[in-house]
Amino acid sequence: MSARSEPGLRAPQPRSQGSSTSAFTGTRHLVRLILRRDRIVLPIWILPLAVLPASYAGAYNGLYPTAAERAAYLASTASNPSIVALLGPVYGDSTGALTVQRAGLFALVAALASVLTVVRHTRTEEEAGRRELLGASVLGRYAGLTAALLVTYAANLLLGLLIAGGLVAAGLPGAGSLLFGAGVALTGIAFATVGGLAAQLTQSAGGARGIGLGVLGLAFALRLGGDAGGSGGSGGRAEWLSWISPLGWAPRGRAFAGERWWVLLLPVLFSVAVALVAYPVSVRRDVGAGVLPPRLGPATAGGALAGPFGLAWRLHRGQLLGWAVGFGLLGLVLGGAADAAGDAVQGNEQVAELLARLGGSSTLAEAYLGSTLSLTALAAAGYGIQAALRARAEETAGRAEPLLATAVSRVRWLAAHLVFALLGPVVVLAVTGAATGLSYGLSVGDVGGEVPRLLGVGLAQVPAAWVLAGLAALLVGWLPRFSWAAWAVLAGCLLLGQIGAILELSQWVLDISPFTHTPQVLNDNWTPLPLLALSAAAATLLTLALRAFHSRDIPTP
Repeated sequence: MSARSEPGLRAPQPRSQGSSTSAFTGTRHLVRLILRRDRIVLPIWILPLAVLPASYAGAYNGLYPTAAERAAYLASTASNPSIVALLGPVYGDSTGALTVQRAGLFALVAALASVLTVVRHTRTEEEAGRRELLGASVLGRYAGLTAALLVTYAANLLLGLLIAGGLVAAGLPGAGSLLFGAGVALTGIAFATVGGLAAQLTQSAGGARGIGLGVLGLAFALRLGGDAGGSGGSGGRAEWLSWISPLGWAPRGRAFAGERWWVLLLPVLFSVAVALVAYPVSVRRDVGAGVLPPRLGPATAGGALAGPFGLAWRLHRGQLLGWAVGFGLLGLVLGGAADAAGDAVQGNEQVAELLARLGGSSTLAEAYLGSTLSLTALAAAGYGIQAALRARAEETAGRAEPLLATAVSRVRWLAAHLVFALLGPVVVLAVTGAATGLSYGLSVGDVGGEVPRLLGVGLAQVPAAWVLAGLAALLVGWLPRFSWAAWAVLAGCLLLGQIGAILELSQWVLDISPFTHTPQVLNDNWTPLPLLALSAAAATLLTLALRAFHSRDIPTP
């Protein structure tokens, strides 16, 4: 926010002699400001998460209409240890129980969005100097943190209610629907509070995001380790790990399988405990400072930082490594579950046809692998968007203008960031494909044949991810204020990919997504022409982005 007030908001009045403020004074105004600034961002992550569970329930009703078919699916796929490790436990073979497991990663996504939202409206505001400007007015010491938490809490509660309402509309029982929605919402609230504490510990927004995402990653690793040995709702010997993970609590509420409402107390108590630490810390530090002292760098920069590419590498390397490791582990899980997934639908012609259409192979295990790797391509596109938007973040933080005042050209500076927007999806999808091939090859006894085949499947998804990265770059160069719209496009592609084939949407609607045009390379008759066309489209977008950035103004933050 600039020094002028936002339209529709009354600027806080300066302090006067003798005036008194409470610790929460100004919270209401800050809530309105956050809602105005995030009026588009919040729906981008709330609506897809709210819609998809009901679509899953409808898909299960259509694909497995009888109890016998659902029981067979549970015995062969839903209870497979690899599936349980990835998505969480499943309690029973009802449509509701299978839907809850299929949406098992939604709590993780809500937690991720919550951490990023709270950090953006707390530590990022301080780092940019806007919180200090507001603090010079009548603003209570708890107002900033409280406003960010209230908005994020409300967004999660709305998400939970929409999920529950959608499941009820899909014909599922109300109690289980409400419990599942509440579990997702409270998990998001718990990690929003973690984000609030992380924002107090370090003086940089990147450091706060790193702490928050590190806690989230640890929680996911604990839940994955605790659930890995379980099947069909029966936990393994390490299930206690899931009980100490905030991501493991919501599934153990057993929605649609003898609901255990008391489990919801765990994320509530966790949130209260973390908040009781975050609030005192927030007033015992200076504005702009963190509890943890910053690590000082060397007095002089090394040769690697001599140019814009070296600086971009320094900014992107940690994130790229984290994505590669995470998706490598994901590939191992997906490859290990492929055989079971293929066997599960062997007698279900409707599911087999759907998988073949999504995965591009008549062999069910390979069709499953093709469809899941197509889904990971959307996540890889998210990395490409994030890398492209890093240039915009550097600009708004005021770090781009001093660099561009030197001999560094605009094109070179932006191109350095775009290299990682292109390189990142290649690395992520190559690692995922190779890890999937290794795991699947071990299960079928053909590692040497499956690794290169599935590596090719992963790399075939790259041009579509490049298109979205190019779109994000074009927005940075041409319409920087609307660069967030790249995330909206990604959300739209996700929705089309998840429910387009199930709802049998018209082909022209599906063709809006670049991922629809990716050839299914597991088929023998695929052609590289779509890959060339997608690559050309991405190159065109990147060229336009560089030209637009070269000619537009660089506003001061």
